[in-house]
Amino acid sequence: MGLLDQILGGVLGGQAGGLPGAAGAGGAQGNLMQLVLQLVNSYPGGLQGLIAQFGQAGLGQQAQSWVGTGQNQSISAEQLMQALGSGPLQSLASQFGLDHQQAASGLAGLLPDVIDKLTPSGQVQDQDISAGLDLLRGKLFG
Repeated sequence: MGLLDQILGGVLGGQAGGLPGAAGAGGAQGNLMQLVLQLVNSYPGGLQGLIAQFGQAGLGQQAQSWVGTGQNQSISAEQLMQALGSGPLQSLASQFGLDHQQAASGLAGLLPDVIDKLTPSGQVQDQDISAGLDLLRGKLFG
């Protein structure tokens, strides 16, 4: 199983082939995945910056669990909004046709698994992240 299969299988429960929103077809799940990709890809400092932001918001233990090789700790939509700020989250959500709460809930559900799959060695390595994001982007929007 390749990195793309691990990401899609882990994040989408093995339903990658029938992903609503894949290849530009729209759909809430596809929009949420686009939102996750945009967040991870464009956050200042990349994935390390995003993880640091969760740490600054008092959620460092949760974020480190997503990177590490153990079980992922969950995060609530409210915690995610607190960490990222409602303004930036609203801006991202509107780009993908999602409301603020829908985006926060979706990110809270998807982000831990995406980060987990992008860090298979238990640490943030740029080559793993770049390759994983490129493959995921190609699968979803190619």
